[in-house]
Amino acid sequence: MTAVPKKKLTEAEYLAIERAAEFKSEFYNGEMFAMAGASRQHNELKENLIGELFNRLKGGPCRTYSADQRVKVERTGLYTYPDLLIVCGSPEFELTDGIVTLRNPEVVIEIMSKSTEHYDRGKKFGHYRQLPSLREYVLVAEDQPHIERYVRQTDGSWLLTVFDGPAGEFPFVTVTATIPLADVYRGVELPTDSSPGL
Repeated sequence: MTAVPKKKLTEAEYLAIERAAEFKSEFYNGEMFAMAGASRQHNELKENLIGELFNRLKGGPCRTYSADQRVKVERTGLYTYPDLLIVCGSPEFELTDGIVTLRNPEVVIEIMSKSTEHYDRGKKFGHYRQLPSLREYVLVAEDQPHIERYVRQTDGSWLLTVFDGPAGEFPFVTVTATIPLADVYRGVELPTDSSPGL
């Protein structure tokens, strides 16, 4: 018996489903991928970062968007929901049947869990690198004070800098904001068996 190939969705079909759905899904190459629910630590880290960035960016040209803001990578066709992003200047949106999707994030922040770490560092970063607007990609570990910052260089390469430990500070490059890791991880219950580094 021959398996029946799964019908691929168009972007318009995906967006129509997404508008009515109770949960978010990524979309790539005609397929939808349900996004798993976040842990308590993940949500606490995201809220801490939103609060710290709001205080540092208010009154300036840059603003944050959180996980409900869909982003499209035009060159690869990926639709996804970063945990947090920053846009400076005018945001560019794709409007499809009243559905709004952002196209020009300058900073993308993802909070890594054990289940998403490989994807966030690998294929997902590969998609994000195709965004001409993206200047900085930040990965935040949810199980220990550890942040990885990738910054696009003038030759198109990406420079990685790692920030470890509760006493350290994390400076953004794209925006004027430095946040102590103690504030990023404030109130977040971390596993007691974590060791430095990932």
